[in-house]
Amino acid sequence: MDTTVVFKNVRMVLVDEVIHGTLSVESGRIVAINSGSTSVAQAIDMEGDMLLPGFVEIHTDNFERHLIPRPKVHWAELPALLAHDAEIAAAGITTVFDAMGVGDVEHDSLRGGDMSRVIAVIDDSMAQGILRADHHLHVRCELPAANAVELFQPFHDHERLSLISLMDHTPGQRQWEDLSHARIYYTGKKGWSQEKFDHQVAHAQMLQQRYVEPHRRYFVDYCRAHGIALASHDDTTAEHVVLAHQEGAFISEFPTTRVAAQTAQALGLLTVMGGPNVVRGGSHSGNVAAAELARQGLLDILSSDYVPGSLLTAVLRLVDDGIFSLPEAVATVSRNPARATGLADRGEIAQGLRADLVRVKRVTLPDGSHHGVVRSVWRQGLRVL
Repeated sequence: MDTTVVFKNVRMVLVDEVIHGTLSVESGRIVAINSGSTSVAQAIDMEGDMLLPGFVEIHTDNFERHLIPRPKVHWAELPALLAHDAEIAAAGITTVFDAMGVGDVEHDSLRGGDMSRVIAVIDDSMAQGILRADHHLHVRCELPAANAVELFQPFHDHERLSLISLMDHTPGQRQWEDLSHARIYYTGKKGWSQEKFDHQVAHAQMLQQRYVEPHRRYFVDYCRAHGIALASHDDTTAEHVVLAHQEGAFISEFPTTRVAAQTAQALGLLTVMGGPNVVRGGSHSGNVAAAELARQGLLDILSSDYVPGSLLTAVLRLVDDGIFSLPEAVATVSRNPARATGLADRGEIAQGLRADLVRVKRVTLPDGSHHGVVRSVWRQGLRVL
């Protein structure tokens, strides 16, 4: 079977420039990038649309959202995975790290249960070739949870496990430094009463004192022994980042203050911020704005977090606002996250790399603003959308 694909009349976003021309793919790899046209009769006319490298998403809660579409509603694993995968691909994401939390004070929650069946469905679906994106595992370890280490066991030595992040969502610090924001979140999204919130805060502080330190040592030692990338989460102070650096973390996810982001950069950690933060113009938790960090050169990676489609919108917003050039903005959702997780074979449009590609048309809306529309997606040269 002929596995050669040629794209013509396309604006290709490379690492440091945008060129209009032709791109050739053979056996899933990019083999040639040329300016100008081509004489190949079967070449796909891209009508002047942009061609971006496939997005690499290292932290998304989207799969969990499909598994629990409503509080206490558990959806079947395969339909949830297929819906998540389709949504991910439609957003231009060709490599996804499915972020799954382990450990929760509520044992009947998704993160408080055994994830063995979920992992098995991912493995079987990848083996059968029915998924559009390339799926990896990102385990989010809730350090104060008594059952965090126990629930991690199904992930132990798993070949798809590529990233571990250390979390502590105890209200009163990190993401929830402002208790009023925590109260709104838990009473609103989780439906807690005011009395339950007050009780849970006191209980969470007790769990934090008992479990955080031993669990932190366990997961840090695991990452060192198995060569797994380690990320800190919701760093608020310089001390948080220094500790993460000492433990071997390469990534600081969603720092909540400028000081934390500055410290991360000084110590060589890559800073991840949320695409929704850029799109909304700020954090839903009242923390530092991603665009503010980007203006100061403190933003390395964008994550869609809870809205897969936010990646493309955020990339174009950073460009429209004059914060990043188009290649710089695209790198935050492709090259930078790929390199941060050791995926050297993807993340940019370059000869020899995987042909993970996203066709994007920029349209003008009635109010005069612009929006990017994902028209097609290819993974290793095969069209998946």
